[in-house]
Amino acid sequence: MSSELLVNLGPRETRAALVENGALTEIHIERAGKRGLVGNIYKGKVSRVLPGMQAAFIDVGLERTAFLHVADIALVRPDDTVVNLPAIDDIRRLVTQGDELLVQVVKDPMGTKGARLTTFVALPSRYLVFMPRGEGIGVSARIEDDATRQRLKAAIAAVLPPQAVGGYIVRTAAQTADAAGLREDVAYLDKLWRHVREVSARVEAGNIVHADLPLPLRVLRDELVPEVSRVLVDSATELLDMQAFARAFLPDSPVPIELYSGQRPLFDLHGVEEELSRALDRKVPLKSGGHLVIEQTEAMTTIDVNTGGYVGHRNLEETIFRTNLEAAVAIARQLRLRNLGGIIIIDFIDMADAAHRRQVLQALERALAADRAQTHIVSLSPLGLVEMTRKRTRESLEHLLCKACPACEGRGFVKTPETVAQDVFREIMRQSRQFASRELLILAHQEVVDHLLESESASLAELEHQVGRPIRLQVEALYGVDQFDVVLI
Repeated sequence: MSSELLVNLGPRETRAALVENGALTEIHIERAGKRGLVGNIYKGKVSRVLPGMQAAFIDVGLERTAFLHVADIALVRPDDTVVNLPAIDDIRRLVTQGDELLVQVVKDPMGTKGARLTTFVALPSRYLVFMPRGEGIGVSARIEDDATRQRLKAAIAAVLPPQAVGGYIVRTAAQTADAAGLREDVAYLDKLWRHVREVSARVEAGNIVHADLPLPLRVLRDELVPEVSRVLVDSATELLDMQAFARAFLPDSPVPIELYSGQRPLFDLHGVEEELSRALDRKVPLKSGGHLVIEQTEAMTTIDVNTGGYVGHRNLEETIFRTNLEAAVAIARQLRLRNLGGIIIIDFIDMADAAHRRQVLQALERALAADRAQTHIVSLSPLGLVEMTRKRTRESLEHLLCKACPACEGRGFVKTPETVAQDVFREIMRQSRQFASRELLILAHQEVVDHLLESESASLAELEHQVGRPIRLQVEALYGVDQFDVVLI
């Protein structure tokens, strides 16, 4: 599989796109003044402890207090090593109001909710993730070969200094790393952790201690896997920063980082800009003629699979099976592209054959294997429903780029002109009975005025006679379809 990383720099926005086999798979967007907080480390102060929720609210200097659950609190000694105790189910035994804690953001603020925190700090480098308050050596789940996993564990153990504390997770990029590269990463992470502790000791609570890398450098660290063939960036200044970062932290990477100087905008390559616009649509067409309908709500995301115009070549069951197989691959891509998280319900088309259901579920699992976000799939039901979860760490693409429609206020629908016309009639009767006037002026949307003049002209004339005063209509360009006013003149 061939992949490319495209980095686009704008005046107030930076975007990075991962393109796999010519198709946009992931998009990362960072805006000036609204950078993501995941990975940032703060010195926080406990502002409130909630025993009923087994959680605490922490003031870290952000607009809203952040949330810390009891399961994310490590009991540490003065030297910052963890005290291993049985699970504590009363948060009041761990923190009290006014305590100062070193915390890390694991989930960005979303909607009205503050950031989610942990005291189990994790510091990433090119090959490793260092957990100063963890223990042992783990290997990324994306490395599936047992022999490779054991080799990497042994390699990390061999380069760790004696009496080393903390735990390590081996990242996917470490598959081709040599001992010297691993040793450099261990030394870098040790130095970074000492720096974090020093800064934390001297700053006041409510201040940032360590910020994660800016987006262009972060995607190099996180996305520069062996499958990536090249990195293109359209800013000469950012190119120098990225090349310097690669020389310092990714010296063994053969991937070229190049300046894009073409006439067309960088994101026009492979249709990235167009694909990004389509990622906001509810309906996702499938090549076979079928389609997906994706609905994002506060509680969950639902995905409905439909055959659409696909009629197949053999029989109905085969048509449904082929559509569901194609949909499984498309769904995995859309989850990554739209960054959908939380509870996800997929309504595949009903399949009578149990073997077909198993194959569709396996296809979905294979397609999700490349996803860096943690996913968990529940078995496919006879009705074709799949319940799954995907770890959510930042806002979805829709929430990042869009806001609720001012016309429908996020409902997703508006009243028809016919319905609004009946509301207008009722309001006219209500106003005319309560207040005296020479005439009534109706301010409404163009479609409502057209409907009143064309389909309801007889009713309007009868109403004029009934209230005993003229009714005048006026189009209000700024009104939505279901907005109107009855003005007494």
